[in-house]
Amino acid sequence: MTTPRIAIDAMGGDEGVRVMIEGAAEARRRHDQFQFLLVGDETRIKAALAEHPNLKGASEILHCDDVVGGDEIPTQALRRAKTTSMGLAVNAVKQGNAGAAVSAGNTGALMAMSKLALRTMPGIDRPALAAVMPTLEDDDVIMLDLGANTEADARNLVQFAIMGAAYSRIILGRKPRVRLLNIGTEEIKGFDRLRDAAAELQEATGLDMDFDGYVESDKINRGEVDVVVTDGFSGNIALKAIEGTARFVTDLLRAAFTSSIRSKVGFLVSRPATELLKHHLDPNNHNGAVFLGLNGVVVKSHGSATAGGVAHAVTVAAKLLEANLTDRITADLNALQSRAQGAPTE
Repeated sequence: MTTPRIAIDAMGGDEGVRVMIEGAAEARRRHDQFQFLLVGDETRIKAALAEHPNLKGASEILHCDDVVGGDEIPTQALRRAKTTSMGLAVNAVKQGNAGAAVSAGNTGALMAMSKLALRTMPGIDRPALAAVMPTLEDDDVIMLDLGANTEADARNLVQFAIMGAAYSRIILGRKPRVRLLNIGTEEIKGFDRLRDAAAELQEATGLDMDFDGYVESDKINRGEVDVVVTDGFSGNIALKAIEGTARFVTDLLRAAFTSSIRSKVGFLVSRPATELLKHHLDPNNHNGAVFLGLNGVVVKSHGSATAGGVAHAVTVAAKLLEANLTDRITADLNALQSRAQGAPTE
């Protein structure tokens, strides 16, 4: 299928236009079928495009010089949804002028604007923020929710599991292993909402996932699970703890390798291995959190992402469009609803 064009909030992120345009250009070099709607200050965008002729011919510019601030309260940003680069990028998806939107701007504002413009899918109560993280194995792990909903009941968690599994199948190309995040793997552990969600997922038929209870936080990155499901409060804490530990280990290794002449020699010997570790832990290689459960594709790039990171986020958006993510989620929701009503699943 032809990939619909992707709306880029060119003004979002720590460095704004330069990195966003450079990232889109890199994505275009990797996938020459990509088309773009670049939303932001036209003068600055045209100046940046001058260095990327491959992107210029595949892009349309939608002028806008109003930007959502990084520390702006979502409710305030929402009032300017029709005048900001972020709001207009999301609205392009609503109007059918783009298939997906990518922004590196304020996460809370992006979620608020996306929910208002695109609304949640039928059968989904709340959208969730999902991100990909590295594991010890070849495949990454998807975790949701990471902050869109500080609280989630059993019904929400079941819906998160269905959405996360659909996303994972697009990435992995196989039936994913799905688990609920808990303080233990025993059936009696955790809140009632966790046990209720686990019971419903255990009994469900027709869902294209392998569900087998709980996973503890120390196993998230072991490669033993493909989708980790939790509420946004716990998920955000777990994510920040994982990211902080990765930075701690990296800084510790750097300090150790520069502590003496002997250590520096050791670093030169082990450099191929340390470079591989650096590449594996680099968040730019996993950039692109997705708002699942909306009637459209919206991808959040990290504010400090490099051009390579932005390119990865753009590629994620295109991949979800090509694989019809919303259709996959709808099919699993219908299967779950059919089982609940006692009807045979297709």
